[in-house]
Amino acid sequence: VLLHRLANFQRVWSLPPNENTGKEVTALAWRPDGKILAFGLTDTKRIILCDVEKPESLHSFSVDSSITYMHWMEVTEESSVLTSFYNAEDESNLLLPKLPALPKNYSTTAKIFSEEKSDEIMKLLGDVRLNALVLGGSSGFIEIYAYGMFKIATVTGVAGSCRGLCLSSDLKSLSVITEIRDSSDSEAEITYFQASKLDTSLLSSYLPEVTRMARKFTHISTLLQYIKLSLTCMCEAWEEILMQMDSRLTKFVQEKNTTTSVQDEFMQLLLWGKASLELQALLMNQLTVKGLKKLGQSIESSYSSIQKLVISHLQSGSEALLYHLSELKGMALWKQKYESLGLDASGIEEAITAVGSFILKANELLQVIDSSMKNFKAFFRWLYVAMLRMSEDHVLPELNKMTQKDITFVADFLTEHFNEAPELYSRKGKYFNVERVGQYLKDEDDDLVSPPNTEGNQWFNFLKNSTHLKESPLLFPYYPEKSLHFVKRQMEGVIDQCLQKPADVIGKSVHQAVCMSLYKTSQSEDSTPQLFKLPFLWNDKTSNIHYVLFTILENSISKIYILRRHTDTSRSVSNGILAVEFGNFLNSGINESSDSRCYSCLDAHFYDDETVTVVLKESMEQEGKERVLAQLPLSSVYTDEDQDREFIWDSTKRLDEQSGEISTRTVFLDNQWRVLENMKAQYVAVNGIRKVSCVLSSNLRHVRVFEMDVEDDGEVEEEEEEETS
Repeated sequence: VLLHRLANFQRVWSLPPNENTGKEVTALAWRPDGKILAFGLTDTKRIILCDVEKPESLHSFSVDSSITYMHWMEVTEESSVLTSFYNAEDESNLLLPKLPALPKNYSTTAKIFSEEKSDEIMKLLGDVRLNALVLGGSSGFIEIYAYGMFKIATVTGVAGSCRGLCLSSDLKSLSVITEIRDSSDSEAEITYFQASKLDTSLLSSYLPEVTRMARKFTHISTLLQYIKLSLTCMCEAWEEILMQMDSRLTKFVQEKNTTTSVQDEFMQLLLWGKASLELQALLMNQLTVKGLKKLGQSIESSYSSIQKLVISHLQSGSEALLYHLSELKGMALWKQKYESLGLDASGIEEAITAVGSFILKANELLQVIDSSMKNFKAFFRWLYVAMLRMSEDHVLPELNKMTQKDITFVADFLTEHFNEAPELYSRKGKYFNVERVGQYLKDEDDDLVSPPNTEGNQWFNFLKNSTHLKESPLLFPYYPEKSLHFVKRQMEGVIDQCLQKPADVIGKSVHQAVCMSLYKTSQSEDSTPQLFKLPFLWNDKTSNIHYVLFTILENSISKIYILRRHTDTSRSVSNGILAVEFGNFLNSGINESSDSRCYSCLDAHFYDDETVTVVLKESMEQEGKERVLAQLPLSSVYTDEDQDREFIWDSTKRLDEQSGEISTRTVFLDNQWRVLENMKAQYVAVNGIRKVSCVLSSNLRHVRVFEMDVEDDGEVEEEEEEETS
């Protein structure tokens, strides 16, 4: 994906294909505010939301089908209920502490949450006003994502692979153009579907509720991402060096030829101050005084980093998640508003419980870190002195002081952590598990190697003996055997499950209102790469009309057809379909009398609600005949005199089989055109708000940008520059 500035074609950034995101981009869409670009990848079936300023993925998710078309629209509806919601959006910011930014010194995964100054999260959430990313894919796959992040509808019942989509800004109607291929037939059939919702359309009639629910869901998705990244940082803070103790001791067991256990060897050193020759060799030659110091420092710095991350990031993220889920549960219990959207209180209750279990697990990790830090400190301090004595170095008097309490402490540590465990060797290839924190951060389904010891814990005993509390919904279930990663995955699964239901419910409420078979695609004679720009869909927001532009080839002339449908399917628009052909306006003097129809339309695009931009070529194309970029005003197409000739659609036939009955307009353009010199133009993309058109050549190598509204000595458009790749 390459992003260029329009003014001077300066490259802003490029995002090369990579293993994580994918290699084949098939669809792009801008968020209506222009701050985020979404693109769909076919090979990995992922959607990436990317920041406009720098090529960083702010959010990504997987879909079930390869995406062929994307459309990102914004709701323009206004109502007092919505306005009050837009204003109340910040109440969670008042109640919840701001999420601390993740530390910068970890890998790139955490960039989105790390820059202290910019609120990347808020950039990702964008404006409160509802916007929706509509995805269309192969085999009838259509999904709608609120704010580009949270799935609010899965639409079923549309056949074929999607070539165009348009959701009206009042959310009443979704238009889809698909391509249906018969296995026997090499030519595909293009079909227009207009789907509208049942009962005055679920999405538009529940707009405030849908907006509020989607907004909550988006908060929840960002928090899950935040928790995931915090965990990634914790895994990075835990270093491999911490495994040294386990591996050295295991090696020692394998190589020693005495019968005393490792635990006893260390105990003897603790009690008599004398070590066997083997232990001496292990400590002095393999571990060394310097190595011991380094190991001690690593453990301390690593543990305290992990501890900080748990306290400030993991816990605050989980608490915010708990807050939003509880609010969502409150919404689900307001049945007359949210039940028909598929919000289910019992599912959300389960999600809250899962978050509770995650918080418990994080607390357990904190306790393990705390006790490990104390134990290791005492153990290393004692071992350091013992090793100094072995090497007959001078021992500082303040290091030499060791109270009875310290000795007991080290002895307990040895008893608990230095047991040889042959069954562990078969599982993990080591006999010891002295280092207890790493097991919580491993992303595997195995149980913990050394789960915390809960014997003698009064609360556990109390729970065990109480019949009423065992099944109480108020107590979060506790998984003593499982790692933090496991509990996190379980939590994500439960939350996804409970947020999945509205998408199915809303999707099922969508039903098909109209299905028209438009035309068969002709296999292109020349080998120009097919970009599939036409048919083109446009939604006129002010009058709620969908337009479809497409061309049908007849007698070697491509006429352009304009189909109008009202988004409210019960109302029809007069002149549902018209054909437009272009008369000769390049007063060249040659064969002027012979045929007035002499232009074929190559591509067409709505410039704004009143104008269509087209690329034309002369039908009798000879060498040296140039292609033309022109503006077609709709007012010249829809005139009042033809109200009487209404086209009667025969739904059993394709449109191209009944094109003879469709009334045709011949349009002569006065001055709204320009010849495209030295360029075999084929495709056009326009932006009416910024008043520009981009023309792309048929070999997809040349782009020209035009300013469309420049008044300059009789020349309507002014060429800005030509860019050749």
